Amino acid sequence: MEQNRNEQIKELQKQIEKLPKGCISRKRIGGRIYSYHQWTEDGKRKSKYLNDEEALRLSEQIEQRKAIQSRLDELLGKEIKRQMKKLPEFETNIRTGKELAGMVKSVDGLQKRDMYFGLVQYLYGKPTPRVYAVYGLRRTGKTTMLFQAINEMTEEDQGKAVYVKLRTSNTMENILHDLDKLYKAGYRYIFMDEVTLMEDFIDTASMFSDIYAPMGMRIVLSGTDSLGFWLAAGDELYDRVMLAHTTYIPYREYSRLLGIDSIDEYIRYGGTLKKGETDFDDDDLTSDEASFRDDESTRRYIDTAISKNIQRSLAYCKRGNYFRHLYELYEAGELTGAINRIIEDMNHRFVLSVLTKEFTSGDLSISANNLRKERDAEKRTDILYHIDRKAVTDRLMKILDIRNAEEQKVGITKEHIAEIKQYLKALDLIMDSPIEMGEAGLKPEEHVLFTQPGMRYCQAQALVHSLLKDETFLALEAEKRALVCERILEEVRGRMLEDIVLLETSRSLGKGYEVFKLRFERGEFDMVIYNKAENECAIYEVKHSRERVSEQSRHLRNEEMLAKTTPRYGTLVGRYVLYLGEDADTEDGIAYRNAERFLKSLPNIGLNSGLEKDLREEEGQGFRPTM
Repeated sequence: MEQNRNEQIKELQKQIEKLPKGCISRKRIGGRIYSYHQWTEDGKRKSKYLNDEEALRLSEQIEQRKAIQSRLDELLGKEIKRQMKKLPEFETNIRTGKELAGMVKSVDGLQKRDMYFGLVQYLYGKPTPRVYAVYGLRRTGKTTMLFQAINEMTEEDQGKAVYVKLRTSNTMENILHDLDKLYKAGYRYIFMDEVTLMEDFIDTASMFSDIYAPMGMRIVLSGTDSLGFWLAAGDELYDRVMLAHTTYIPYREYSRLLGIDSIDEYIRYGGTLKKGETDFDDDDLTSDEASFRDDESTRRYIDTAISKNIQRSLAYCKRGNYFRHLYELYEAGELTGAINRIIEDMNHRFVLSVLTKEFTSGDLSISANNLRKERDAEKRTDILYHIDRKAVTDRLMKILDIRNAEEQKVGITKEHIAEIKQYLKALDLIMDSPIEMGEAGLKPEEHVLFTQPGMRYCQAQALVHSLLKDETFLALEAEKRALVCERILEEVRGRMLEDIVLLETSRSLGKGYEVFKLRFERGEFDMVIYNKAENECAIYEVKHSRERVSEQSRHLRNEEMLAKTTPRYGTLVGRYVLYLGEDADTEDGIAYRNAERFLKSLPNIGLNSGLEKDLREEEGQGFRPTM
């Protein structure tokens, strides 16, 4: 009987090898339905266009393959159960077999992160002595990725898979004890979640790559202490780890994962994947207050997910030797507070620039103009021209000073700030954005972009409302106060949209491009993309508006600014306004393009005016241009 089973297994395996794998995907493009064969090969996602006849034939073959695979899995499952030894006692929290299969079913139907296929390639690619690390801040899809990988395994591979949920009480000695037993029992796919909770992880992580990965185990590590992985990758796991950092979630991925097509929704909540979460032991992860719902929940997130992350990792790494200048803050119990203050300070200065830049330059703000020109007489007001602008500015600066000095026993120095910002960058939370100066004599400026817009907007919203205490403003009726307040927040959203476009374009395009903001004495281009190989550039204005207004493109038509741009950045091939309306081209050569579609098209964009429409039409047919 056993011989007959083995023969059946071999025969079914031969049949499967002759049949195509993957699935048939259909997309509607220009009113027509197009079919594509999609499959994964060597960890890479591949796609091929099919005509109707090919699609029908391939669909039948794929269904045949599934039926054979189901029968094969049944036979292999019985064989695995027969061969596997009874599991010995373990020192960590181990999940295998039916219990694990039941757990991972919770991710059925969830979309996958873009980086997911790198994990698949590691699991089934060529043998490697490396481990794979999935790390990032809370609620960015780490455990979901692990569960998806296990859930999509064949029954044979899933029978060799183990999920380990580590706790603070565990040590490296505990997990090594268990790995020895798991290897002898035939397990080869090891998924270790919350591995950074072990106090000795950073200083002993090389045990996984030096001993067990070379033995044929595929070891996947996951944890929320991103800095712990960053420190380990620079020392214990140097050149022996493949990294997948989940913290940064661009708009195009956020939209695909959650089915949300609104940039305002992304501005409000972007940075976490609340819909894609799976709760195992921590009820807090799925509670209503866990996202950026209000100022208090945002402060709580910064405190637990970011500040304590840094403090914990520094304390554990080489027994605190990585603290450097931050040690005195740590000893005084003020490190977490200092990190919070620096994050809040960057956010407050961002809002300060939004609210006061137009006032101090002498130009009237767009909000003031829009409110004065409002067609609805009930909503029309010139209140922003009559408030005490100096008092508002002074009040803002006073708030910043109070926050920076609040309850400090140890003064925060430039060295403290530099090191904390270094760690925030390592967490993939902030990124320096270059600002080029278009004229000599202009002072260079620091411009920090946040990768989690929801955190920035929520704090900005709370601060804006706290500032609206001007006596003249308070004399308005409640309806008009609410209108003005919303218009000011609209300015915040507009500036955030600029940052999002700059951040995502910078991170999407290759090394052959430079992406930056170009500033002049009077005005700026919100974004410049410079193609170094072709010596050509395109300039952009970014507007949070659904309407086209000539004022939006005034800088793009400024001959003096244009004349100072082309000698440095080559031929000007495109002038764009990215906004929330429909695509349109104006008679003076300005191309209006929808910002949401632009972000979703990255990195498949062109610099020449009018090219983006062609790229979107070709996108479903496997067309991937090089800029």
